Amino acid sequence: MTESPRDEAAALPITASDVLHAGRVFDLVTEDVDLGGGGTVTREFVRHPGAVAIVALDDHERVLLIRQYRHPVRSYLWEVPAGLLDVPGEPLVGAARRELAEEADLTAGSWHTLADYYTSPGGSDERLRVFLARDLDEVPADSRFERAEEELDMPSTWVPLAEAVALVQSGALHNPSAVVGILAASAAQAGGWAGLRPADAPWAP
Repeated sequence: MTESPRDEAAALPITASDVLHAGRVFDLVTEDVDLGGGGTVTREFVRHPGAVAIVALDDHERVLLIRQYRHPVRSYLWEVPAGLLDVPGEPLVGAARRELAEEADLTAGSWHTLADYYTSPGGSDERLRVFLARDLDEVPADSRFERAEEELDMPSTWVPLAEAVALVQSGALHNPSAVVGILAASAAQAGGWAGLRPADAPWAP
C-alpha cells in the first residue's frame, strides 16, 4: 500500500540572511539557501507572524461572514473573522477567541481545528489555522471591543453553510481563509463532525 502524502519540515542550510525592509506588521527578507544538488539559490519572501481565522457556525449551521476592505487587492471581501498572532506567547485558540470577540462580538463554547495552511508558501512564511467555533453567544454590549480604521464599519451576514459552499464554487468569495474554512467545515459536516481535531492540536510539520 502506498503511504499517504504528508508535508514535512526541512532545515536546509541558510548561508546568508538579511532584512530588506522592516515593516509595521511583516518584514521583507532575503536568504541564500543551499538546495544540495540544486546549488545555492536566493529567495526573497515576507516574514509574517502568522494568523488565525474562525468559521463561526450558529445553531442553524449558518456561517458568519464579515465584509472588509482589502487595499492590496482594491476590493471589499466577504471573510470569516480572522487576525494576526501579534500577542507574544498567546495560544492559537486564545488568539481565535480574542479575534472572534473583537470582530464579531461573539464567544463560543465549542472550539475545534478545521484546517492548517500556508497562505502563500512561494512568497511568505505566514501560517494560518482555521478554527470551527460553535455554541455561540454574544459579548455583552458594555464589554465589546471598540473598532477602528478598516474594522470600523464591517457589515456582517449569516449564510447557510451549503450556500456558502456554493458561493465559493461560483467564484463569489475570494478570501483564502473563508474559502478554506467553508470547504473544510462542509467536509466535516458531511462526516458528522467526527474527524475534527482538538483546538490545541499541534501544528505539523
